[in-house]
Amino acid sequence: MPRNRRRWAYVHLVTAAIPGLTVVLAWVFTLLGWSSVGAEASDTFSDSAMRWMLFLPGGIMFLVSAFMHTVLARRTAAQIGWTTNGFQYEIGFVSLGLGLAGIVAANSDSGAWWPIAIAQGVFLVLAAVNHVIDMKRSRNMSPGNTLILIYDIGLPLSYLALWWSLA
Repeated sequence: MPRNRRRWAYVHLVTAAIPGLTVVLAWVFTLLGWSSVGAEASDTFSDSAMRWMLFLPGGIMFLVSAFMHTVLARRTAAQIGWTTNGFQYEIGFVSLGLGLAGIVAANSDSGAWWPIAIAQGVFLVLAAVNHVIDMKRSRNMSPGNTLILIYDIGLPLSYLALWWSLA
C-alpha cells in the first residue's frame, strides 16, 4: 500500500474512533472529579456523569456530526463506506438539533436531561442497527461503519446506567 494511502487509512481509523472516545472521556472526567458544564455544588457522581455525557458525547460530538454530515458530506460518506445523498444532510440537521439540546440540558436541572437522553438514545441505537445491517448485507467493514458502534451503543448504555443510578 502506498505511503500516502496508508496515512489516509490511519486518519480514517482515528477519525472513526473519536465519537466513542468522547463517551470514554466523559466517564474519565467524571472519575477524575472534574466539574462539568452546568455543575452545581450539590451534584452527585451520577449527576456529574450525566452532565458530562450530555455535554461532550451528547452535545459537542453531535455538533461535530452535524458539521461532518453537511459541510464535509462527501468525505464523511466515504469514511462510512456510503455515497452522499440528500438524507445525509438530514442526519446533519437532526444532529445539530440534538447537539444543541444536549448542551442546553447539560446546563439545566435534571428535569431537562431525560427527554434529550431518550431522543439521542433512540436515534443512536437505531443508527447502530442500521450500521450492523450494512455490515451484514454489504460487508461494509469500513472503520466509519464499525467503530461508530462504540458511540452508538456506548452513549445510550451510559444514559441507561445513569438513569438507573439516579432513579
